[in-house]
Amino acid sequence: MPSSRLIDPGELRAACEAVVPWLDGEEPEPARAELAKAVRLSLRTLASVAPGRSVEVRVPPFAAVQCVAGLRHTRGTPPNVVETDPRTWLELALGRSEWTDAVEDGRVTASGTRADISRWLPIVRL
Repeated sequence: MPSSRLIDPGELRAACEAVVPWLDGEEPEPARAELAKAVRLSLRTLASVAPGRSVEVRVPPFAAVQCVAGLRHTRGTPPNVVETDPRTWLELALGRSEWTDAVEDGRVTASGTRADISRWLPIVRL
């Protein structure tokens, strides 16, 4: 769930910039805390730009948020779920990968009629 705390755009940008060398293949995977921060802040930003509770976006092991206006989901597995790994999520959030390609390649699982979140991507352009 998103925090009620506002996302500082500078903090989001800095967290995302810190993982770019890894995404570019120039450096090894960042420290867990650094990676988690970029994932969590970008997911919280998604939840703030696409408010609602009809879709759950999961990026294990770091975070999950509910977003997108529509019928509210309260218990059990939501009918609209997006799940991916941290690298794929950050590639999508930073505009380095296309939604349709990630879904077709199996890097993103998107189930449910409302699970296409491509209209809110990318979250940050660097």
